Amino acid sequence: MIDQPTAEQALKELEVLVGTWNVEATPPGGEPWPGGASITYEWLDDDKRLLVERSTVEMPEAPDGVCVFGCDAATGRYFQLYTVDRNVCRVYEVSIGNGDFKIWRDGPPFSQRFTGRISDDGNRIEARWEAAKDGTNWETDFDLAFTRVT
Repeated sequence: MIDQPTAEQALKELEVLVGTWNVEATPPGGEPWPGGASITYEWLDDDKRLLVERSTVEMPEAPDGVCVFGCDAATGRYFQLYTVDRNVCRVYEVSIGNGDFKIWRDGPPFSQRFTGRISDDGNRIEARWEAAKDGTNWETDFDLAFTRVT
């Protein structure tokens, strides 16, 4: 039997996300989007190997989504499998720890990145989604404020 590394310690970093969050999104120079939005993070099962994110937005032009977070035990790298109700699917890399929460992908049709800062008490996340349509010049899509509900 081969001794295999486990992701147990790395996956503990995701625990700070577990719960339900109200989310407010604000485009650059604009007012917060109308309607509510929420994100729920929960473990897929009691083994806590995969974290599931479900997001809902009360705005027709913004999609609802489901994502799964996991970790490569051999490298400690995190990944997110992303899909939304408009049939878009992507794979992102993720880093989390020391109050930082980042998600990114580079490649067609455009590069994207999410940069978040988790408050010391773990009940708020200030974040931003950005895109680089040419892969180089980053523009803000919207700022986000997550507030923990449960």
